[in-house]
Amino acid sequence: MIDVYSWTTGNARKVYIMLEETGLDYRVHPVDITKDDQFKPDFLAISPNNKIPAIIDRDGPGGTPYALCESGAILMYLADKTGRFLPADPMGRSLVIQWLMFQMGDLGPMFGQAGHFMSRKDQPGMAPALAHFTKGAKRLMRVVDGRLGDNAYLGGDEYTIADMAVFPWCQNWEKRGFRGEDYPNFKRWFDVIQDRPAVVKSDGIAADLGKSARAARQGAGK
Repeated sequence: MIDVYSWTTGNARKVYIMLEETGLDYRVHPVDITKDDQFKPDFLAISPNNKIPAIIDRDGPGGTPYALCESGAILMYLADKTGRFLPADPMGRSLVIQWLMFQMGDLGPMFGQAGHFMSRKDQPGMAPALAHFTKGAKRLMRVVDGRLGDNAYLGGDEYTIADMAVFPWCQNWEKRGFRGEDYPNFKRWFDVIQDRPAVVKSDGIAADLGKSARAARQGAGK
């Protein structure tokens, strides 16, 4: 059993996707970042940097519980645990990890900032930051589109953890300041992945968490 401590974000959904794809048994423990749950001592014991997601594999190495944070590291751990979605050969493995790191170091942070400023675009003083981050998001989309022009998936011919990492951040692209239709290779890839059962299930998990949190807040306000 894998305990997942997470929320509704893109980094959370990539782990839900991987768990669904591999068929591992797991249970979700909500960490409501809108209420600063990520700063609670119990969660910090698992994720010292107070970031979601984090996991505890109750059947970790040697059969003992193993805690792990950072979404990219979690994807690699689960891939190694199951022998799926990360090639075993050194060249194929390093190529997938390269595109995983692209999401972790470039696409995720840039898209996150673009989304932040898009949601505040009507506030005074937001225009320079918005222009900067949406321009960056569009540049990264050209990188993704170029890669997918010659490859079915980011890691090559097979669907891998690199695709699982990038996909959730590309959902609701209008919130990142670009149009998916402007990147035809990306759009072909996106349409294929969004119909995968594991992806549909992960979106449902995130939606249910958000719905429960909204209901709780409304109840508290009565």
